[in-house]
Amino acid sequence: MPAVFKDKIRNREKGILSYGITPPKRSMPADKKDELAAKQLARIASLCVDALIVYDLQDEEDRNAGERPFPYLETEDPAKYMDEYFSSLEIPKIVYRCVGKYTGAEMEDWVHPTKAGDRYSVFVGAASSKGSADSLKLSDAYRIAAGRSAGFTLGGIIIPERHARKGDEHLRVIEKTDMGCEFFVSQAVFHIEAAKNFISDYYYHCLASSITPVPMIFTVTPCGSPKTLEFLKWLGIFIPRWMENDLLHSEDILRKSIRLCEQIIAEIWNFSNELSLPVGFNIESVSTRKVEIEAATELVGIAKRIMGR
Repeated sequence: MPAVFKDKIRNREKGILSYGITPPKRSMPADKKDELAAKQLARIASLCVDALIVYDLQDEEDRNAGERPFPYLETEDPAKYMDEYFSSLEIPKIVYRCVGKYTGAEMEDWVHPTKAGDRYSVFVGAASSKGSADSLKLSDAYRIAAGRSAGFTLGGIIIPERHARKGDEHLRVIEKTDMGCEFFVSQAVFHIEAAKNFISDYYYHCLASSITPVPMIFTVTPCGSPKTLEFLKWLGIFIPRWMENDLLHSEDILRKSIRLCEQIIAEIWNFSNELSLPVGFNIESVSTRKVEIEAATELVGIAKRIMGR
């Protein structure tokens, strides 16, 4: 019988595959929300992935002084959305928590669920250091999570671009592992060199320090339009100039992005395998456009093929 997600995490296994979505906008009418959830549920159930990631969105206007390509609209709480519509989905739901949106008491309740069963969560800090003095800090959330229930599995974030700038992302990961993180998920990866540099630095630091590496799940996402590309860059995701040129000058930007994502998956997978580092992938599907949703589904199949699943 194949290992379940929690076993793969605890056993530091490679080849984990997840699928990431965003909850609907709060302004969406109830009937439309029911229809969306039904389609999402059917699609995800057919993918046979290890886990579902559900993002918790925040207004990131402090991240970038430039105009936001897409307006920020508040979404449903991801945990509430999962409870209401996805209880029949028999894979773990990894619920993101943008910790600045919650009080300490709310986070205490989150890490001590009243319902029986496992809970999985990834904590995300503020988009910038300009948040309110009253906002819960990431360090506070990790401190609260130290007393979590036994069924609560905590994950963290990897940002390869930050490693390219500061060179210390591997040390952040080790620090967060010491604070209880058992796996990590990256933001969307387009800069392969930054991802490989992080993987290498993390692996060799662990080797020198006799640390057992934890699973790293790298996110890839299709890009179906110049505006989507602009938004990715606005979010701080570095896209190499050659890749941006290839996308913008291709006859079919979505098809080109799928091929580039395939290269990213293959290169990260092969490189991490040479180092025996437990790496997996998260296929992100956050667009409302049908063609981009279908592209994400295609990428799931591509990732499975590359990982030999």
